[in-house]
Amino acid sequence: MIKRTLCFSNPAYLSLNNSQLVLKLPEVANNKTLPDSFKEKFIHTIPIEDIGIVVLDNKQITITQGLLEKLLENNCAVITCESSHLPVGLLLPLCGNTVQSERFRAQIDSSLPLKKQLWQQTIRQKILNQASVLEKCTGEEHKCMRIWANEVRSGDPDNTEGRAAAYYWKNLFKGFVSDFVRDREGVAPNSFLNYGYAILRAVIARALVSSGMLPTFGIHHHNRYNAYCLADDIMEPYRPYVDEFVYKYFVQHPEKEEIDKDFKAEFLTIPTLDVTIDGKRSPLMVAATTTTASLYKCFSGELRRIYYPEMP
Repeated sequence: MIKRTLCFSNPAYLSLNNSQLVLKLPEVANNKTLPDSFKEKFIHTIPIEDIGIVVLDNKQITITQGLLEKLLENNCAVITCESSHLPVGLLLPLCGNTVQSERFRAQIDSSLPLKKQLWQQTIRQKILNQASVLEKCTGEEHKCMRIWANEVRSGDPDNTEGRAAAYYWKNLFKGFVSDFVRDREGVAPNSFLNYGYAILRAVIARALVSSGMLPTFGIHHHNRYNAYCLADDIMEPYRPYVDEFVYKYFVQHPEKEEIDKDFKAEFLTIPTLDVTIDGKRSPLMVAATTTTASLYKCFSGELRRIYYPEMP
C-alpha cells in the first residue's frame, strides 16, 4: 500500500481522535462568532494508517503528543522545515521491526570488505541511473558515464563517483544555468534539489527503520554529526529520480527561482514515482522497502547484492 505524504504550510491544529489525524484551522476554530455547525465543516480527518510522511512547514502549527506518538507507532516520518521552507529535522520511530535487536547486531557486525562491496554496487547503480537521466534530458549519448560505472572498484578508492558527478552536473542543467555547480547554498535549481532530496531521505530512512536497521551506521558515510549516514548511502541510486523530476519541472517553469506552494505540492508526489526494481514496476516508496530488505539480507549473509532501481 502506498502511504500518503502530507504537507502543512499554513497555521494548523493537528491532533488525534479515534486513530485519525484531525486538522483544524486556528482562524476558524478560534472565531467565537461562528456557529459550531459551520466550524465542523472545516475539520478534516485522515486515517493514521494511510500516512507515510508528514511535513510541518509553518511556525504556527500546533501538534499534540498523542498524534506524534501514533504517527511514530505506524512508522511515519515527520519532517520539520525552517524559515526558508527547507527541511531541517526528521523524526523517526525507534522500533520499526519485531526482531530489531537481532538486525542491529547483523548490521553492526558486518565486515569492512562487505561494506566496500555494497558501496561499489551502490555507486555503480547511481552512475548508471545518472547516465540514463542525462541521455533522456539532453537527448545525447554519454558513453563515458557507463564506462565509469563499470570501472567502479570495491569501496570506490578512485572516487569514480566524484568524477562522474562533476561531468553529470556540468551537463544536466546547462540549458537553464550556465556553469551550473551543485551546491546546497547555490542558485536555483539547487534549492529545489535540496527539497527533493530531503523528501527522498525521509522515504529511505523510514524504509530502513521498517526493515529493522539503524539509519545512523552507514556503509560509507560516517560523519559523526550525521544521524542518517546509512540513509544517505542507500539513497544515492535514487537521487537521479529527483534530478529528472527537477529537470522536468524547470522545463515547464523556467522562471521559477524560489520554492512555493505549487512546487511543494508537485514534489510531494516523489514517493509515488514509478520505478523499476528487480524487474518489476513499483512506486518509489515501495521500492525503497525492497532495497532496504535486500540490504539486511546482505548483512545477514542471505544475499550478495542490494536490489536498487534501474532507470531505462
